[in-house]
Amino acid sequence: MPSNDFLDEARARGFIHQCTDEPALATALNAGPVTFYIGFDCTADSLHVGSLVPIMLMRLAQRHGHRPVALMGGGTTKIGDPSGKDESRQMLTEAAIAANMAGIQRNFANYLRFGDAGADALMANNADWLDELGYIALLREIGPHFTVNRMLTMDSVRLRLDREQPLTFLEFNYMILQSYDFFELHRRHGVTLQMGGSDQWGNIVSGVDLVRRLSGAGVFGLTTPLMTTASGAKMGKTAKGAVWLSPDRLSPYDFWQFWRNTEDADIGRFLRLFTDLPLPEIVRLESLGGAEINEAKKILATEATALLHGRQAATQAAETARATFEEGAAAESLPTYLIAARDLADGIPLYRLLALSGLAASNGEARRLIAGRGARLNDDIVTDETRLLTAADFTTTVKLSAGKKHHRLIKIA
Repeated sequence: MPSNDFLDEARARGFIHQCTDEPALATALNAGPVTFYIGFDCTADSLHVGSLVPIMLMRLAQRHGHRPVALMGGGTTKIGDPSGKDESRQMLTEAAIAANMAGIQRNFANYLRFGDAGADALMANNADWLDELGYIALLREIGPHFTVNRMLTMDSVRLRLDREQPLTFLEFNYMILQSYDFFELHRRHGVTLQMGGSDQWGNIVSGVDLVRRLSGAGVFGLTTPLMTTASGAKMGKTAKGAVWLSPDRLSPYDFWQFWRNTEDADIGRFLRLFTDLPLPEIVRLESLGGAEINEAKKILATEATALLHGRQAATQAAETARATFEEGAAAESLPTYLIAARDLADGIPLYRLLALSGLAASNGEARRLIAGRGARLNDDIVTDETRLLTAADFTTTVKLSAGKKHHRLIKIA
C-alpha cells in the first residue's frame, strides 16, 4: 500500500478507524493538497470535548498541507441526525440555529488557520444549498440513488427501529441530505474527502457513492474511533455534564482540570489525540510511573488547554491549580460566581449556591454532596445542609468547593 505522511501520523496517533479505499486515498494525498470536510450540526452554542477528535484530525491534516472545510449544519440541524440517538432532537428555530452557529464558529479559532490561500481553512454552511432545494426536484435527482432497503440497514436507522423507538420521516431524510452535502462541496470547493466519527460511517459511505454516481469522481471517506475512557465512560461527559469548548460555558480552569483528572491508562492515548506534542516525547511521558504520572497529566492538561484557550490561559490555569492544591491558597484566578446582594438579604442555603455556581448539577445533588462531607466553605467541611450564607460571610474571600478539585470564588455582584 502506498505510504502517506498524513495517514501514517494519523494512524500512529490513533485517529483512523475506517477508510473507504485507503490505498487510493494515500495516492491522492501524495499527488497534492486534498480538500476535505467534517460537518458539525448546530444543536448548541458550543461544541464539547466529544467533538475534539475530528477537530484535531482537521488540524493534523492542515499541518500536512491539506485544506479543511468546517461545514456548519445550518440546514441539517433543522432535521436532526438520528445517528446514535434514541429519540428525535428538539426542533430549533432559525434564530436559535444562527446563534448556535456563531458560538460554534468561535470554537475553531485556535485549532485551524482560516484564510484564502493554500491550505487555509474554509467555513461553509449547508443551508446555502439545502434551503434552496425544491422537494420534487431533489427527489427526482437524488432519490433514485437511494433504496429504502439499503437505508434500513444503516446503523442510524436500524438501531432506532431495533429499540422500537420512533424514527420520523424527517430524520429518515438526514442521510440523503448529508450525502448531498458531499456532492455540493465537491462541486463548489473540490472536496474529495469526508471525515467524521465512526457513527457517521453509513452516511459517509452513502455520500461517497452519491458523488461517484452523479459526477463520476473518485472521492473518499474516513472515520475516527468512538471515544471512551479506559474505564468505558463516554468521552467528554462528567458527573456535572458536558465538557464544553466555549469559555462562556466552562472556564479555562475547569477545562484544565478535566484533563488533569485523566485516568492513568489514558495518558498516552490522549496526549496523541489532543496535543501537538511529538510522538517520541509522548512515548517518554506515557512511560512515567508512580507520582511522575501526575506530571504527565499536568502537561496533557496544559497543552490541551493552550490549544483551545491560548497559552496564557493554560499557564494561568496550571498556576491556579498549583496554588490551590499545593499551597492551599484561594487563588484569585479560580472560576468566579457572582451573586446579587439582594439574594443575600435573607441568606441563601449553601446547597442552593452549590447548584447555582455549577459545583452540583441540582439541589438534590448538592444536598447529597453535603451529606457525604464533600462540600467545603473556605476549605472547611460543611455538614449542615441548612447552612445559610449571608452578607456577613463576605468580609473575607468566600471559596466554595465540591470535593478537592472543583472550586468557585463567590463574590457579590
